[in-house]
Amino acid sequence: MNPVFSCVQGVIGSMKYILVMGGVISGIGKGIIASSVGTILKSCTFQHISAIKKDTQMFVFVLDDGGEVDLDLGNYESFLDIRLTKDNNLTTGKIYQSVINKERRGDYLGKTVQVVPHITDAIQDWVMHQARVPVDDDGVEPQVCVIELGGTVGDIESMPFIEAFRQFQFKVKRENFCNIHVSLVPQPSATGEELRGLGLSPDLIMCRCSTPLDNSVKEKISMFCHVEPEQVICVHDVSSIYRVPLLLEDQGVVGYFCRRLNLPIETRPRKMLAKWKEMSDSGSDRLLEQCSIALVGKYTKFSVIKALEHSALAISHKLEVKVSETLNTLVCGGRSDAIWLPSHHPGGCCTLLVVEEIPPDNVKRYIYVMSYYYKYHAHRHSVNPELKQHFEEKGFRFVGQDVEGERMEVIELDDHLYFVGVQYHPEFTSRPIKPSQPYLGLLLGGFQVIFRKARFSVDSDQSGSSSPDSRASN
Repeated sequence: MNPVFSCVQGVIGSMKYILVMGGVISGIGKGIIASSVGTILKSCTFQHISAIKKDTQMFVFVLDDGGEVDLDLGNYESFLDIRLTKDNNLTTGKIYQSVINKERRGDYLGKTVQVVPHITDAIQDWVMHQARVPVDDDGVEPQVCVIELGGTVGDIESMPFIEAFRQFQFKVKRENFCNIHVSLVPQPSATGEELRGLGLSPDLIMCRCSTPLDNSVKEKISMFCHVEPEQVICVHDVSSIYRVPLLLEDQGVVGYFCRRLNLPIETRPRKMLAKWKEMSDSGSDRLLEQCSIALVGKYTKFSVIKALEHSALAISHKLEVKVSETLNTLVCGGRSDAIWLPSHHPGGCCTLLVVEEIPPDNVKRYIYVMSYYYKYHAHRHSVNPELKQHFEEKGFRFVGQDVEGERMEVIELDDHLYFVGVQYHPEFTSRPIKPSQPYLGLLLGGFQVIFRKARFSVDSDQSGSSSPDSRASN
Protein backbone atom coordinates (compact mmCIF):
# COMPACT_ATOMS: atom_id res chain seq x y z
CA MET A 1 0.00 0.00 0.00
CA ASN A 2 1.33 3.41 -0.91
CA PRO A 3 2.02 5.84 1.95
CA VAL A 4 -0.65 8.39 2.69
CA PHE A 5 -0.01 11.63 0.90
CA SER A 6 0.03 14.85 2.83
CA CYS A 7 -1.49 17.77 0.95
CA VAL A 8 -2.79 21.26 1.48
CA GLN A 9 -4.83 21.46 4.68
CA GLY A 10 -7.95 23.54 5.13
CA VAL A 11 -11.40 23.92 3.72
CA ILE A 12 -11.99 23.60 0.00
CA GLY A 13 -13.75 26.64 -1.32
CA SER A 14 -14.85 25.20 -4.66
CA MET A 15 -16.68 22.05 -5.59
CA LYS A 16 -14.43 19.44 -7.18
CA TYR A 17 -15.77 17.48 -10.14
CA ILE A 18 -14.41 14.13 -11.35
CA LEU A 19 -15.81 13.02 -14.70
CA VAL A 20 -15.63 9.31 -15.56
CA MET A 21 -16.24 8.32 -19.17
CA GLY A 22 -15.30 5.39 -21.38
CA GLY A 23 -14.54 4.24 -24.87
CA VAL A 24 -14.58 1.19 -27.14
CA ILE A 25 -17.50 -0.63 -25.51
CA SER A 26 -20.30 0.01 -23.06
CA GLY A 27 -20.31 -1.92 -19.80
CA ILE A 28 -16.55 -1.59 -19.43
CA GLY A 29 -16.78 -0.92 -15.69
CA LYS A 30 -17.18 2.83 -15.42
CA GLY A 31 -19.74 2.50 -12.63
CA ILE A 32 -17.48 0.41 -10.40
CA ILE A 33 -14.51 2.66 -11.13
CA ALA A 34 -16.57 5.77 -10.33
CA SER A 35 -17.76 4.14 -7.09
CA SER A 36 -14.21 3.11 -6.23
CA VAL A 37 -12.83 6.59 -6.83
CA GLY A 38 -15.42 7.99 -4.44
CA THR A 39 -14.62 5.29 -1.90
CA ILE A 40 -10.88 5.93 -1.73
CA LEU A 41 -11.45 9.69 -1.49
CA LYS A 42 -13.96 9.23 1.29
CA SER A 43 -11.54 6.92 3.09
CA CYS A 44 -8.99 9.74 3.25
CA THR A 45 -11.19 11.61 5.76
CA PHE A 46 -12.75 13.46 2.84
CA GLN A 47 -16.16 12.64 4.15
CA HIS A 48 -18.72 14.14 1.80
CA ILE A 49 -18.80 12.74 -1.71
CA SER A 50 -21.75 12.85 -4.10
CA ALA A 51 -22.35 11.09 -7.41
CA ILE A 52 -24.31 11.75 -10.59
CA LYS A 53 -24.84 9.55 -13.60
CA LYS A 54 -25.97 10.43 -17.09
CA ASP A 55 -27.55 7.35 -18.53
CA THR A 56 -29.80 5.94 -21.24
CA GLN A 57 -30.02 2.41 -19.84
CA MET A 58 -32.88 0.46 -18.30
CA PHE A 59 -33.99 1.62 -14.86
CA VAL A 60 -33.66 -1.28 -12.43
CA PHE A 61 -32.82 0.25 -9.03
CA VAL A 62 -35.15 2.09 -6.66
CA LEU A 63 -33.87 5.03 -4.63
CA ASP A 64 -35.03 6.44 -1.30
CA ASP A 65 -37.47 8.87 -2.96
CA GLY A 66 -38.97 6.11 -5.14
CA GLY A 67 -37.01 7.12 -8.23
CA GLU A 68 -36.39 4.24 -10.63
CA VAL A 69 -32.81 4.66 -11.80
CA ASP A 70 -29.83 2.90 -13.29
CA LEU A 71 -28.11 0.09 -11.43
CA ASP A 72 -24.88 2.06 -10.98
CA LEU A 73 -26.58 4.44 -8.56
CA GLY A 74 -27.10 1.43 -6.33
CA ASN A 75 -23.34 0.84 -6.46
CA TYR A 76 -22.70 4.50 -5.59
CA GLU A 77 -24.95 4.24 -2.54
CA SER A 78 -23.43 0.93 -1.47
CA PHE A 79 -19.76 1.85 -1.89
CA LEU A 80 -20.02 5.40 -0.53
CA ASP A 81 -22.71 4.79 2.12
CA ILE A 82 -24.82 7.70 0.87
CA ARG A 83 -28.42 8.28 -0.15
CA LEU A 84 -29.12 9.65 -3.59
CA THR A 85 -32.31 10.92 -5.23
CA LYS A 86 -33.82 10.54 -8.67
CA ASP A 87 -32.21 13.83 -9.70
CA ASN A 88 -28.78 12.19 -9.34
CA ASN A 89 -29.74 10.13 -12.39
CA LEU A 90 -29.48 12.52 -15.32
CA THR A 91 -31.17 11.55 -18.58
CA THR A 92 -31.58 13.20 -21.97
CA GLY A 93 -35.34 13.26 -21.43
CA LYS A 94 -35.01 15.19 -18.17
CA ILE A 95 -32.74 17.76 -19.75
CA TYR A 96 -34.92 18.29 -22.81
CA GLN A 97 -38.04 18.53 -20.65
CA SER A 98 -36.41 21.17 -18.46
CA VAL A 99 -35.46 23.20 -21.56
CA ILE A 100 -38.98 22.86 -22.97
CA ASN A 101 -40.44 24.10 -19.69
CA LYS A 102 -38.12 27.11 -19.73
CA GLU A 103 -39.05 27.92 -23.31
CA ARG A 104 -42.76 27.75 -22.51
CA ARG A 105 -42.26 30.12 -19.56
CA GLY A 106 -40.54 32.55 -21.88
CA ASP A 107 -37.14 32.27 -20.21
CA TYR A 108 -35.38 32.40 -23.59
CA LEU A 109 -37.23 35.55 -24.67
CA GLY A 110 -38.42 34.01 -27.91
CA LYS A 111 -34.99 32.93 -29.12
CA THR A 112 -34.62 29.72 -31.10
CA VAL A 113 -33.83 26.86 -28.75
CA GLN A 114 -30.70 24.96 -29.82
CA VAL A 115 -28.49 22.19 -28.51
CA VAL A 116 -25.73 24.76 -28.05
CA PRO A 117 -26.09 26.74 -25.87
CA HIS A 118 -29.48 25.85 -24.37
CA ILE A 119 -29.19 22.07 -23.93
CA THR A 120 -25.53 22.21 -22.93
CA ASP A 121 -26.20 25.01 -20.45
CA ALA A 122 -29.07 23.03 -18.94
CA ILE A 123 -26.77 20.03 -18.43
CA GLN A 124 -24.16 22.16 -16.68
CA ASP A 125 -26.73 23.89 -14.48
CA TRP A 126 -28.22 20.54 -13.47
CA VAL A 127 -24.83 19.12 -12.51
CA MET A 128 -23.74 22.20 -10.56
CA HIS A 129 -27.00 22.27 -8.61
CA GLN A 130 -27.27 18.54 -7.89
CA ALA A 131 -23.60 18.19 -6.93
CA ARG A 132 -24.23 20.38 -3.89
CA VAL A 133 -27.29 18.52 -2.59
CA PRO A 134 -26.37 16.75 0.70
CA VAL A 135 -26.27 12.96 0.44
CA ASP A 136 -25.13 12.11 3.99
CA ASP A 137 -27.28 11.99 7.10
CA ASP A 138 -25.52 15.03 8.60
CA GLY A 139 -26.85 17.26 5.80
CA VAL A 140 -23.42 18.70 4.96
CA GLU A 141 -22.87 19.84 1.39
CA PRO A 142 -20.53 17.55 -0.60
CA GLN A 143 -17.06 18.73 -1.54
CA VAL A 144 -16.52 16.33 -4.43
CA CYS A 145 -18.92 15.04 -7.05
CA VAL A 146 -18.08 12.00 -9.16
CA ILE A 147 -19.94 12.11 -12.48
CA GLU A 148 -20.27 9.06 -14.69
CA LEU A 149 -21.06 9.63 -18.35
CA GLY A 150 -22.86 6.50 -19.53
CA GLY A 151 -22.33 4.94 -22.93
CA THR A 152 -19.16 5.34 -24.95
CA VAL A 153 -17.30 8.26 -26.46
CA GLY A 154 -18.60 8.70 -29.98
CA ASP A 155 -22.18 7.64 -29.31
CA ILE A 156 -24.58 10.16 -30.80
CA GLU A 157 -26.65 10.10 -27.61
CA SER A 158 -23.69 11.36 -25.58
CA MET A 159 -22.55 14.18 -27.86
CA PRO A 160 -24.51 17.02 -26.17
CA PHE A 161 -23.18 15.88 -22.78
CA ILE A 162 -19.59 15.69 -24.00
CA GLU A 163 -19.87 19.20 -25.42
CA ALA A 164 -21.42 20.37 -22.14
CA PHE A 165 -18.50 18.99 -20.14
CA ARG A 166 -16.00 20.43 -22.63
CA GLN A 167 -17.40 23.85 -21.75
CA PHE A 168 -17.80 22.90 -18.09
CA GLN A 169 -14.08 22.29 -17.55
CA PHE A 170 -13.38 25.94 -18.36
CA LYS A 171 -16.35 27.26 -16.37
CA VAL A 172 -15.26 25.59 -13.10
CA LYS A 173 -11.49 25.98 -13.78
CA ARG A 174 -8.89 23.29 -14.28
CA GLU A 175 -8.04 22.92 -10.58
CA ASN A 176 -11.63 21.85 -9.90
CA PHE A 177 -12.16 19.43 -12.78
CA CYS A 178 -10.54 16.08 -13.49
CA ASN A 179 -11.34 13.68 -16.30
CA ILE A 180 -10.93 9.89 -16.10
CA HIS A 181 -11.11 7.90 -19.32
CA VAL A 182 -11.75 4.16 -19.08
CA SER A 183 -10.68 2.05 -22.04
CA LEU A 184 -9.86 -1.47 -23.09
CA VAL A 185 -6.14 -2.06 -23.49
CA PRO A 186 -6.24 -3.01 -27.22
CA GLN A 187 -7.20 0.51 -28.35
CA PRO A 188 -6.22 3.03 -25.68
CA SER A 189 -4.45 5.44 -28.00
CA ALA A 190 -7.29 5.56 -30.51
CA THR A 191 -9.89 6.35 -27.87
CA GLY A 192 -7.63 8.94 -26.28
CA GLU A 193 -7.18 10.71 -29.59
CA GLU A 194 -10.93 10.63 -30.17
CA LEU A 195 -11.60 12.17 -26.77
CA ARG A 196 -9.06 14.96 -27.29
CA GLY A 197 -10.63 15.65 -30.67
CA LEU A 198 -13.88 16.42 -28.84
CA GLY A 199 -12.14 18.87 -26.53
CA LEU A 200 -11.65 16.74 -23.42
CA SER A 201 -8.17 15.55 -22.49
CA PRO A 202 -7.98 12.65 -20.04
CA ASP A 203 -6.15 13.24 -16.78
CA LEU A 204 -6.18 9.55 -15.90
CA ILE A 205 -6.45 6.65 -18.33
CA MET A 206 -7.79 3.56 -16.62
CA CYS A 207 -7.07 0.47 -18.65
CA ARG A 208 -9.44 -2.45 -18.32
CA CYS A 209 -7.65 -5.71 -18.91
CA SER A 210 -7.67 -9.33 -17.84
CA THR A 211 -4.20 -9.32 -16.23
CA PRO A 212 -1.91 -6.62 -14.78
CA LEU A 213 -0.02 -4.48 -17.30
CA ASP A 214 3.76 -4.49 -17.57
CA ASN A 215 5.51 -1.18 -17.06
CA SER A 216 6.57 -1.24 -20.70
CA VAL A 217 2.93 -1.32 -21.78
CA LYS A 218 2.08 1.57 -19.46
CA GLU A 219 4.95 3.57 -20.91
CA LYS A 220 3.76 2.91 -24.44
CA ILE A 221 0.20 3.98 -23.57
CA SER A 222 1.64 7.05 -21.85
CA MET A 223 3.60 8.01 -24.97
CA PHE A 224 0.68 7.64 -27.39
CA CYS A 225 -1.90 9.28 -25.13
CA HIS A 226 0.20 12.27 -24.04
CA VAL A 227 0.05 11.55 -20.29
CA GLU A 228 2.64 10.66 -17.68
CA PRO A 229 3.12 6.94 -16.85
CA GLU A 230 1.67 7.54 -13.37
CA GLN A 231 -1.53 8.65 -15.08
CA VAL A 232 -1.98 5.23 -16.68
CA ILE A 233 -3.85 3.04 -14.20
CA CYS A 234 -4.33 -0.69 -14.63
CA VAL A 235 -7.76 -2.00 -13.62
CA HIS A 236 -7.40 -5.70 -14.25
CA ASP A 237 -9.93 -8.41 -13.49
CA VAL A 238 -10.14 -9.23 -9.78
CA SER A 239 -12.01 -11.81 -7.72
CA SER A 240 -14.41 -9.22 -6.30
CA ILE A 241 -15.55 -5.74 -7.30
CA TYR A 242 -14.75 -4.67 -3.74
CA ARG A 243 -11.05 -5.03 -4.54
CA VAL A 244 -11.15 -2.25 -7.13
CA PRO A 245 -10.79 0.66 -4.63
CA LEU A 246 -7.68 -1.05 -3.22
CA LEU A 247 -6.35 -1.55 -6.73
CA LEU A 248 -6.65 2.19 -7.42
CA GLU A 249 -5.14 3.06 -4.04
CA ASP A 250 -2.11 0.85 -4.65
CA GLN A 251 -1.35 2.72 -7.89
CA GLY A 252 -1.31 6.16 -6.30
CA VAL A 253 -4.66 7.46 -7.49
CA VAL A 254 -5.32 9.24 -4.20
CA GLY A 255 -1.99 11.03 -4.41
CA TYR A 256 -2.72 12.11 -7.96
CA PHE A 257 -6.10 13.58 -7.00
CA CYS A 258 -4.46 15.26 -4.04
CA ARG A 259 -2.01 17.09 -6.29
CA ARG A 260 -4.25 17.57 -9.32
CA LEU A 261 -7.30 18.94 -7.45
CA ASN A 262 -5.49 20.38 -4.44
CA LEU A 263 -7.44 18.19 -2.04
CA PRO A 264 -6.84 18.55 1.73
CA ILE A 265 -6.13 14.91 2.59
CA GLU A 266 -5.01 14.26 6.15
CA THR A 267 -2.18 11.97 7.17
CA ARG A 268 -3.99 10.05 9.92
CA PRO A 269 -4.68 6.33 9.35
CA ARG A 270 -7.55 5.53 6.99
CA LYS A 271 -9.87 3.43 9.12
CA MET A 272 -12.49 3.09 6.41
CA LEU A 273 -9.98 1.78 3.88
CA ALA A 274 -8.58 -0.65 6.44
CA LYS A 275 -12.07 -2.04 7.04
CA TRP A 276 -12.60 -2.18 3.29
CA LYS A 277 -9.41 -4.19 2.84
CA GLU A 278 -10.40 -6.57 5.61
CA MET A 279 -13.82 -7.06 4.04
CA SER A 280 -12.35 -7.51 0.57
CA ASP A 281 -9.86 -10.10 1.79
CA SER A 282 -12.65 -12.06 3.43
CA GLY A 283 -14.32 -12.40 0.06
CA SER A 284 -11.31 -13.87 -1.71
CA ASP A 285 -11.16 -17.21 -3.48
CA ARG A 286 -9.37 -18.70 -0.47
CA LEU A 287 -12.66 -19.21 1.32
CA LEU A 288 -13.76 -22.82 1.46
CA GLU A 289 -17.04 -22.54 3.37
CA GLN A 290 -20.10 -21.70 1.32
CA CYS A 291 -23.55 -20.49 2.27
CA SER A 292 -26.49 -21.51 0.13
CA ILE A 293 -29.42 -19.10 0.13
CA ALA A 294 -32.75 -19.92 -1.49
CA LEU A 295 -34.61 -16.99 -3.04
CA VAL A 296 -38.25 -17.86 -3.57
CA GLY A 297 -40.17 -15.62 -5.92
CA LYS A 298 -40.48 -14.57 -9.52
CA TYR A 299 -39.01 -11.11 -9.02
CA THR A 300 -35.68 -11.35 -7.26
CA LYS A 301 -33.90 -8.03 -7.04
CA PHE A 302 -30.32 -6.88 -7.41
CA SER A 303 -30.41 -5.19 -4.00
CA VAL A 304 -31.46 -8.42 -2.26
CA ILE A 305 -28.57 -10.41 -3.70
CA LYS A 306 -26.16 -7.59 -2.81
CA ALA A 307 -27.44 -7.51 0.78
CA LEU A 308 -26.91 -11.26 1.03
CA GLU A 309 -23.44 -10.84 -0.47
CA HIS A 310 -22.51 -8.20 2.09
CA SER A 311 -23.66 -10.45 4.92
CA ALA A 312 -21.81 -13.45 3.51
CA LEU A 313 -18.61 -11.41 3.44
CA ALA A 314 -19.19 -10.41 7.06
CA ILE A 315 -19.09 -14.05 8.19
CA SER A 316 -16.36 -15.02 5.70
CA HIS A 317 -18.44 -17.34 3.56
CA LYS A 318 -18.88 -17.68 -0.16
CA LEU A 319 -22.42 -17.02 -1.36
CA GLU A 320 -24.47 -19.39 -3.48
CA VAL A 321 -27.93 -18.22 -4.50
CA LYS A 322 -30.65 -20.61 -5.60
CA VAL A 323 -33.65 -19.03 -7.30
CA SER A 324 -37.06 -20.63 -7.66
CA GLU A 325 -40.59 -19.39 -8.24
CA THR A 326 -42.05 -21.87 -5.75
CA LEU A 327 -41.08 -23.07 -2.31
CA ASN A 328 -41.91 -26.68 -3.17
CA THR A 329 -39.22 -26.74 -5.86
CA LEU A 330 -36.59 -25.81 -3.30
CA VAL A 331 -37.92 -28.26 -0.71
CA CYS A 332 -37.72 -31.12 -3.19
CA GLY A 333 -34.50 -29.97 -4.80
CA GLY A 334 -32.19 -30.10 -1.81
CA ARG A 335 -31.27 -28.30 1.36
CA SER A 336 -30.47 -24.63 1.62
CA ASP A 337 -28.91 -22.99 4.64
CA ALA A 338 -31.58 -20.29 4.68
CA ILE A 339 -34.53 -19.01 2.68
CA TRP A 340 -35.46 -15.47 1.67
CA LEU A 341 -39.15 -15.35 0.75
CA PRO A 342 -40.72 -12.21 -0.72
CA SER A 343 -44.42 -11.48 -1.04
CA HIS A 344 -45.57 -10.08 -4.37
CA HIS A 345 -49.16 -9.21 -3.62
CA PRO A 346 -50.74 -6.13 -2.01
CA GLY A 347 -51.21 -7.84 1.35
CA GLY A 348 -47.55 -7.68 2.27
CA CYS A 349 -45.33 -10.15 4.06
CA CYS A 350 -46.98 -9.95 7.46
CA THR A 351 -50.32 -10.83 5.91
CA LEU A 352 -48.67 -13.63 3.97
CA LEU A 353 -47.16 -15.11 7.11
CA VAL A 354 -50.46 -14.94 8.94
CA VAL A 355 -52.71 -16.48 6.28
CA GLU A 356 -50.35 -18.88 4.51
CA GLU A 357 -49.02 -22.14 5.89
CA ILE A 358 -45.64 -23.50 4.88
CA PRO A 359 -45.77 -27.33 4.53
CA PRO A 360 -43.41 -28.90 7.09
CA ASP A 361 -42.75 -32.11 5.15
CA ASN A 362 -39.06 -32.69 4.40
CA VAL A 363 -38.18 -29.35 5.94
CA LYS A 364 -35.69 -29.75 8.75
CA ARG A 365 -34.91 -26.10 9.31
CA TYR A 366 -35.99 -23.11 7.27
CA ILE A 367 -35.37 -19.51 8.15
CA TYR A 368 -37.18 -16.56 6.62
CA VAL A 369 -36.56 -12.88 6.16
CA MET A 370 -39.23 -11.23 4.07
CA SER A 371 -40.00 -7.89 2.52
CA TYR A 372 -43.00 -7.20 0.40
CA TYR A 373 -44.10 -5.61 -2.84
CA TYR A 374 -45.57 -2.16 -2.46
CA LYS A 375 -45.12 1.56 -2.94
CA TYR A 376 -44.94 3.74 0.13
CA HIS A 377 -47.21 1.39 2.09
CA ALA A 378 -49.96 2.10 -0.47
CA HIS A 379 -51.48 -1.36 -0.04
CA ARG A 380 -55.09 -2.26 0.57
CA HIS A 381 -54.54 -5.19 2.93
CA SER A 382 -52.61 -5.53 6.15
CA VAL A 383 -52.82 -7.36 9.45
CA ASN A 384 -55.88 -6.24 11.45
CA PRO A 385 -54.57 -4.74 14.73
CA GLU A 386 -57.66 -6.07 16.50
CA LEU A 387 -56.46 -9.62 15.78
CA LYS A 388 -52.95 -9.01 17.08
CA GLN A 389 -53.56 -10.74 20.40
CA HIS A 390 -55.06 -13.78 18.68
CA PHE A 391 -51.95 -14.29 16.55
CA GLU A 392 -49.55 -13.67 19.42
CA GLU A 393 -51.26 -16.43 21.37
CA LYS A 394 -50.20 -18.74 18.54
CA GLY A 395 -46.56 -17.72 18.74
CA PHE A 396 -46.38 -14.67 16.43
CA ARG A 397 -44.75 -11.63 17.96
CA PHE A 398 -45.47 -8.26 16.36
CA VAL A 399 -42.28 -6.57 17.53
CA GLY A 400 -42.52 -3.48 15.30
CA GLN A 401 -45.41 -1.19 14.37
CA ASP A 402 -45.86 2.15 12.67
CA VAL A 403 -46.05 5.23 14.90
CA GLU A 404 -49.86 5.22 14.81
CA GLY A 405 -49.99 1.58 15.90
CA GLU A 406 -52.16 0.66 12.92
CA ARG A 407 -49.68 -1.23 10.77
CA MET A 408 -47.74 -4.31 11.78
CA GLU A 409 -44.18 -3.71 10.52
CA VAL A 410 -42.00 -6.48 11.97
CA ILE A 411 -42.88 -9.94 13.24
CA GLU A 412 -40.96 -12.79 14.81
CA LEU A 413 -41.90 -16.38 15.57
CA ASP A 414 -41.43 -18.05 18.95
CA ASP A 415 -39.33 -21.19 19.21
CA HIS A 416 -37.61 -20.63 15.89
CA LEU A 417 -33.95 -20.08 15.20
CA TYR A 418 -34.54 -17.06 12.98
CA PHE A 419 -37.97 -16.24 11.57
CA VAL A 420 -38.44 -12.56 10.72
CA GLY A 421 -41.00 -10.80 8.59
CA VAL A 422 -40.69 -7.11 7.72
CA GLN A 423 -42.84 -4.69 5.75
CA TYR A 424 -39.93 -2.42 4.84
CA HIS A 425 -36.86 -3.06 2.68
CA PRO A 426 -33.66 -3.47 4.75
CA GLU A 427 -31.71 -4.53 1.66
CA PHE A 428 -31.72 -1.00 0.23
CA THR A 429 -29.38 0.35 2.89
CA SER A 430 -27.05 -2.63 3.14
CA ARG A 431 -23.41 -1.64 2.68
CA PRO A 432 -20.29 -3.75 2.05
CA ILE A 433 -18.78 -2.90 5.44
CA LYS A 434 -22.17 -2.40 7.16
CA PRO A 435 -24.40 -5.34 6.16
CA SER A 436 -28.13 -5.07 6.74
CA GLN A 437 -29.01 -6.45 10.17
CA PRO A 438 -31.96 -8.67 9.13
CA TYR A 439 -29.92 -10.24 6.34
CA LEU A 440 -26.89 -10.72 8.55
CA GLY A 441 -29.14 -12.35 11.13
CA LEU A 442 -30.56 -14.61 8.45
CA LEU A 443 -27.13 -15.98 7.57
CA LEU A 444 -25.96 -16.21 11.18
CA GLY A 445 -29.11 -18.11 12.04
CA GLY A 446 -28.74 -20.32 9.00
CA PHE A 447 -25.31 -21.53 10.05
CA GLN A 448 -25.95 -21.28 13.78
CA VAL A 449 -22.97 -18.95 13.92
CA ILE A 450 -22.56 -17.36 17.33
CA PHE A 451 -23.04 -13.62 16.98
CA ARG A 452 -19.85 -12.80 18.86
CA LYS A 453 -17.88 -14.67 16.18
CA ALA A 454 -19.15 -12.40 13.43
CA ARG A 455 -16.49 -9.96 12.28
CA PHE A 456 -18.95 -7.12 11.98
CA SER A 457 -21.00 -5.61 14.77
CA VAL A 458 -24.73 -6.24 14.58
CA ASP A 459 -25.53 -3.19 16.66
CA SER A 460 -28.00 -0.82 15.08
CA ASP A 461 -25.35 1.82 14.38
CA GLN A 462 -23.43 -0.69 12.22
CA SER A 463 -26.33 -2.57 10.69
CA GLY A 464 -27.05 -0.51 7.60
CA SER A 465 -30.74 -1.47 7.90
CA SER A 466 -33.44 0.98 6.92
CA SER A 467 -36.35 2.27 8.92
CA PRO A 468 -39.78 0.85 8.09
CA ASP A 469 -40.92 3.83 6.04
CA SER A 470 -37.60 4.68 4.42
CA ARG A 471 -37.68 2.69 1.20
CA ALA A 472 -40.13 1.49 -1.41
CA SER A 473 -39.95 -0.99 -4.26
CA ASN A 474 -41.72 -0.81 -7.58
